[in-house]
Amino acid sequence: MIALSGLFLAALLAASPLPFQSEIVFLGLQAAGWPALALVLVASVGNVLGSCVTYALGRWLGGRRDHRWFPLKPAQMARAEAWQARWGVWTLLLSWLPGGDLFVALAGVLRVPVALFLLLVTLAKTGRYAALAWLGAAAFGG
Repeated sequence: MIALSGLFLAALLAASPLPFQSEIVFLGLQAAGWPALALVLVASVGNVLGSCVTYALGRWLGGRRDHRWFPLKPAQMARAEAWQARWGVWTLLLSWLPGGDLFVALAGVLRVPVALFLLLVTLAKTGRYAALAWLGAAAFGG
């Protein structure tokens, strides 16, 4: 149970603004014989919750656009809004990629509806861990 808790924490941190990787923990547990389905479920829940933290931070920041310390200048914010208008919420399906947390934070800033955010991020994150489990099974013979 401690191992799965560690995977959950690693996955949560990996989707937060903190720099962290969960793949090595996932693959290490898979190589040690943990069932792939359990690993996918635990890692996906942790990673989605970590994305919720990033989304919430983006939403909080979005309400402070007029402050001088807001990280995006008005021109940069206008570009981000235009980019989001062009590509839409579908960019959240890329949230599993390195740097995908920027899509998640931007979704918070631009106030993407929470239910839609959760659906797309859950699909993306679960798909990523399912693919990782498949690769791990091919590598570890199981």
